[in-house]
Amino acid sequence: MGEREWGDPVGLCPNCQGEFPTIEAITDHLNDQSTTCWPSDAHPQELPIPPAFRRGSQLNRHTGRCHPHSGYIFGTGKNMLDKLEDDEYAYRRKENPYYPFHDEGEWQLGKFLVENLTQTQIDKFLKLKWFNTRARPSFTSKDQLIGWMDVLPCFTQWKVSKIEFTGYKTKQPIELIWRDALDVVKQLFSDPTFANHMTFDPHVVQAKDQHEYGDYMSSDMAWKIQDHLPVGTTQVPIIIGSDKTPVMQVTGGLEMHPVFITIGNIDSEVRSKATSRAWHCVGYMPIVKFKVHPDYQTILQACLWHKCMCLIFANLKAAAAEGCFMPDPFRYICYVFTLLIAHICDLPEATMIAAVIDPWDLDKFQKAAKAIYLSGVHMPYWHDWMYACPSVFLTGEILHTGHKFFFDHPLNWVKETVGNNKLDACFTVQHKRVGTRHFANGVTHVKQMTGREHRDIQRTIVASIAGAAPPRFIRAICALVDFIYLAQNPVHSPNSLNSMARALSDFHSFKDAIVDAEARRGKNSAKVDFFIPKLELLQSFRRTVERLGSLMQFSADSKDFALQCVQILNRQESMEIFDLFTLLRSRGVSLINVVHTEDEDIATTNPALSWVSRVLPDEAKSVHGPRPVRNHFLKGVLSEDTLTAFQLNHALWDARYGRFCTWNKFRLQLHSAFQPRIIMPSRVIQVYPPSDDFPLGNCDTILVDTMGDDGQMRSRVAQVRLIFQPTIRRGSDLDLPTCLSTPLLYIQYFHFTTSPDEQPELAMWTVERTYVQDNAVVQITDVTHAIELIPCFGEKVANGVSSATCLESYERFFLNNFADKESYHTFSTEFV
Repeated sequence: MGEREWGDPVGLCPNCQGEFPTIEAITDHLNDQSTTCWPSDAHPQELPIPPAFRRGSQLNRHTGRCHPHSGYIFGTGKNMLDKLEDDEYAYRRKENPYYPFHDEGEWQLGKFLVENLTQTQIDKFLKLKWFNTRARPSFTSKDQLIGWMDVLPCFTQWKVSKIEFTGYKTKQPIELIWRDALDVVKQLFSDPTFANHMTFDPHVVQAKDQHEYGDYMSSDMAWKIQDHLPVGTTQVPIIIGSDKTPVMQVTGGLEMHPVFITIGNIDSEVRSKATSRAWHCVGYMPIVKFKVHPDYQTILQACLWHKCMCLIFANLKAAAAEGCFMPDPFRYICYVFTLLIAHICDLPEATMIAAVIDPWDLDKFQKAAKAIYLSGVHMPYWHDWMYACPSVFLTGEILHTGHKFFFDHPLNWVKETVGNNKLDACFTVQHKRVGTRHFANGVTHVKQMTGREHRDIQRTIVASIAGAAPPRFIRAICALVDFIYLAQNPVHSPNSLNSMARALSDFHSFKDAIVDAEARRGKNSAKVDFFIPKLELLQSFRRTVERLGSLMQFSADSKDFALQCVQILNRQESMEIFDLFTLLRSRGVSLINVVHTEDEDIATTNPALSWVSRVLPDEAKSVHGPRPVRNHFLKGVLSEDTLTAFQLNHALWDARYGRFCTWNKFRLQLHSAFQPRIIMPSRVIQVYPPSDDFPLGNCDTILVDTMGDDGQMRSRVAQVRLIFQPTIRRGSDLDLPTCLSTPLLYIQYFHFTTSPDEQPELAMWTVERTYVQDNAVVQITDVTHAIELIPCFGEKVANGVSSATCLESYERFFLNNFADKESYHTFSTEFV
């Protein structure tokens, strides 16, 4: 095992360094009041609770329990920001937190120059005559500025190592740019930025008498593994992500593939955002050419990849076997085991695992490996990682197994059946909604797309091909889209898992229609089989959720050169951490991010911004990263049940010169259907009059609550034609009645013609425009959802229809339940 920052993990007390034979003996020692070695300044600190129990009292119907023998505290240490004060220049920063810079302004100037200008441009800037009449910064050259940035405190240093590959020569030296994965995990685990977004204990969650699966700590495997670990230990679940897309190319053909890491203690809603800094890069895998026959390149490159991974994760694997002490964000020392629970990668990369005959007889080895569909790696990096099993951690996930599978297969089946021109026409004429991707040029001409574009196509493809493809074919495609939507749930229950299983079963029941349409094509002819590895992986999703929690989402995308890369990587991370450190230290704020227990809605998943906004609200703008969702529940118009908020900007007509005000749009905001404390981004509902671009107007559709003849509330589909509100002239003594105190909507109703049960191939409601005595004026607070209507195109799109006129040109529409994940959940569980 490599060196440990806190010494032997089992034999020494982390406080007094006394020797003990077992972790249980250390626990007894720490609990002994007569010989306790706890620091005098150690105070009880409230710890965060699992996400499922962090909901408002009115919304939280969850019960459960945490594992009784996990998460013990073994002393106090230093969190990530505390350790920056161990730097050799820490004594200087007691007087000037921004050392080596003169003050905050000079630090911000230097950071701006390094982040935005080349080194040549920095030199030119510092030589401007402009400085002849103004004070110059303390740094006088780009070399001095870069030198100062390079001495900033850094938690984990990058390094470059030469890799020896005995017996085989390469066209250029093998150099690995990497850092110790254990050090990176210590940094993540002790980062106070994530303090309010972490879970330390396995737990069981019950919702309406059903076991609920969310993050890893709520899964079956987390509880079972905890039963086999020493009493008091804390699991630090390791999640690795790798991407074989080259990220570096310079003269000489040097290419490298990144490897990333995060920990499952951080809430998935935070770590799934790339800008939250929860994923850290730990290595850039070299891609080299061996001087061997081309047939052997793949095997040797795979072996090299695993050898590099072994170096990067060596200490992390030792910690998984023996445990180690590690401080958390609150400075409490935990006894942790670093277990590999997921390695997220594409299917070709996932096949780089093998264990067959003598690997050094390369010819025989390659033949034997290919015969049983193995890559030829005899020593995979995970072989000595405690509890690691490729059948567990190499599971399907949303990006590769879901979205990319859809793009590679179902979308191609649709193209073959419907035809490129017809399919493109259906996408180009769809009504444009604010915040939704519109494919103005169609979807068939694009050979490569991002995961976001894959999702946008899934959103409307089922309704778009209705009438243009056989019903059984549509049902097979709809079943796959159903499955992908259900798989993306951030929280699962037995009911949602059963729905996933039914959707996949439906596909297999109707996939013969794809064969009948000759839509699945080979190089020269139609295929009649469905031997698709990613399709096979879909069957494992249910067990993956039960075992590991909700499916994970991840996307990533010469000697002198390697050394330069190391310097740049160190510099970038040092600047980012130093920026937060100096902001807090210069304002006298504690480096501990205390647990925030107030019952309030969550409008941001940027943990750094959330922390700074609470302790230094005036400095929130200085934090980089995504801005919070604007919370219209604070100042907007609220519905009667306070579950919906509305926002209108300034009226078009000045109320002083008329009897009413009008608006061309309003915003509607809801809470997440899956996690009610989270506020969703608002949706814009457009209500524009006719114009050159929209000759028939640009009016969106909504779902509105109305009172039926039987006195029961029901939902109806409507198109908004006008937003207005009566006003009273200034100086008048009159008051508006309560029913006119909020803006009103003039709407035109649609009536339901077909239910999902009547069209099982679509599982959508069908609506038809109503013209006779079915217009109404309603209060804006009666609106419950923004919705999307897709015209019933039939066999093809009508002539002369465009995206500007499609809502006015058709009479019948599908109520698209695939508009987004929230709408899908609503129409599946709540809408009647």
